[in-house]
Amino acid sequence: MKTLVAYVSQTGNTKKVAEAVYEAIPGEKEIMELAEVVSLDGYDLAFIGFPINAFSPNPAAKEFLEKNSSGKKIAIFMTHGAHEDSEDVGLWLDKAREAAAGAEIVSTFNCQGEVAQPIIDFLLKSDEPRMQEFGKLGPTTKGQPDESRLERARAWALEVMSKL
Repeated sequence: MKTLVAYVSQTGNTKKVAEAVYEAIPGEKEIMELAEVVSLDGYDLAFIGFPINAFSPNPAAKEFLEKNSSGKKIAIFMTHGAHEDSEDVGLWLDKAREAAAGAEIVSTFNCQGEVAQPIIDFLLKSDEPRMQEFGKLGPTTKGQPDESRLERARAWALEVMSKL
């Protein structure tokens, strides 16, 4: 089985998760930034990872999923500043599923990542209370994804592979 791990990472959070997924999966595999991926042809499974930007999948990842995932077997992973049990996470996953509507999505994974200080500052200055709420949570994301979250990513990747 030939597997691809492809990701978009702006601050390094998603890259850490991608590397953890890549470490865990057995067999023939490749890892690369999503911008380097020309096609998903030739892969039996692609793990596609991205951060959440402005309450939606990263624009480059969303566009890639819309244009390249139809008829392909994929597993989606995402990083964000919210707690994993936040109701927003489900909405973000729904948007990712919509972007990959033609794909066979075999599984999804999400975890908290560290929010960069400039983003925290931007959110805190917003006139919107919801944005301010996210800004106030920013300091709680320091150091994420931590080793326990990366271990969860490894376990998830192994589980996905064992089902195929």
